Amino acid sequence: MKKWNTRVAIIGGGIGGLVMALQCHKRGIDCMVFEAVEKLEPLGVGINLLPHSVKILAGLGLLDELAATAIETSELAYFNKHGQPIWREPRGLAAGYDFPQFSIHRGELHMLLLRHAVAHLGAERILTGRAVKRFTTGVSHGGAIGGTRATAVFEHRRTGEEVAEVEADLIIAADGMHSTVRSTFYPDEGPPKYSGRVLWRGTCVAPPFLTGRSMMQAGHATQKAVVYPISKKLFDQTGNNLTNWIMELAVPTPSGEAPPKQDWSRQVDKSVFAKPFAGWRWDWLDVPALISKGGPAWEYPMCDRDPLPRWSHGRVTLLGDAAHPMYPIGSNGASQAILDTESLATALVDEADVERALARYEADRREATGKIVLANRGNGPDQVMQLAEERAPGGFKHVNDVIAQEELEAISARYKQTAGFAKSQVNQRT
Repeated sequence: MKKWNTRVAIIGGGIGGLVMALQCHKRGIDCMVFEAVEKLEPLGVGINLLPHSVKILAGLGLLDELAATAIETSELAYFNKHGQPIWREPRGLAAGYDFPQFSIHRGELHMLLLRHAVAHLGAERILTGRAVKRFTTGVSHGGAIGGTRATAVFEHRRTGEEVAEVEADLIIAADGMHSTVRSTFYPDEGPPKYSGRVLWRGTCVAPPFLTGRSMMQAGHATQKAVVYPISKKLFDQTGNNLTNWIMELAVPTPSGEAPPKQDWSRQVDKSVFAKPFAGWRWDWLDVPALISKGGPAWEYPMCDRDPLPRWSHGRVTLLGDAAHPMYPIGSNGASQAILDTESLATALVDEADVERALARYEADRREATGKIVLANRGNGPDQVMQLAEERAPGGFKHVNDVIAQEELEAISARYKQTAGFAKSQVNQRT
């Protein structure tokens, strides 16, 4: 079994883990990444990066490549199930932020981060086919470098063979919603909490709609469509968009039954979910055509977990979805993981004591992300659609006949403040 020694060991080579590795490299902190899968591939569909996370990625030298690949989102628009506008607001640079909001294919983002991590750390510092099996948290001895260190043993997922061991001053678990490290800290937590809603996701090459760089949502809490373009390259080449679509429906689970399995590899026939959206054709978008003409549909039950009382134990801590998995509402999943990396990396530089650094990281991020988890359970900014459905299920002449403009503005502003991307928060200089 190969043994390694590093200052920081990162468990998980997803978006959070790779950005954390780049943060360490930028600050001269020796690190290694251990990933369970044998080959990192460009999986998934579209995600959004909000301006506060783009600001951090820009600080890592990634802005130009992101801008060449992603769509610079210009607006967020909400509609009811009849296609009538509820709320539209500019986003990113169009809203006066110093940094853009990007819509991008998750696989494109992941591979961009991987290329930079390999270039800066070296391929030998990013090890795949190594799933964490067990670990020790270390004993502080004052927390200084040179005290008792944390260790982790990794196995080959298919064979169960122990293939690697690492000793580190700090172990960061960025191993996702089903984190082995989190489940070791909290063995009685159980499976993720199922929302009662399922997402079906896919992509379709389609003509631009609205501004051509809009992210739109239509429907209400139990039936919703989310659509946005994700590829600048395709648009520049063809004039069409690689359009990401998400269809969401309420799928209650009978009492006592386990929630549906979360598995991004679960491909389903579109007939499972397409029928309720058959009439969603408007002069600016044809939702049924996106579904029928697009690629495969992937099913994903919408789940989260309760906020935790602590993330760090000794010299081991959680990051990203391992720390605060949340509903994919408000475009915050990847963005909050990226914010975690900046907070933790800064604390590691400023604090010589590892455990003091972790305490500072938690003070900065744990309560803040917990508030987002809870806000997303209340539908976050998407609640404007539910209000429209409850107050005017048959539609309206003008949204302000059923929802006051001040109420709409307050919902938008409150969520931005909670999630840390109010314009004053992002544009402030330090």
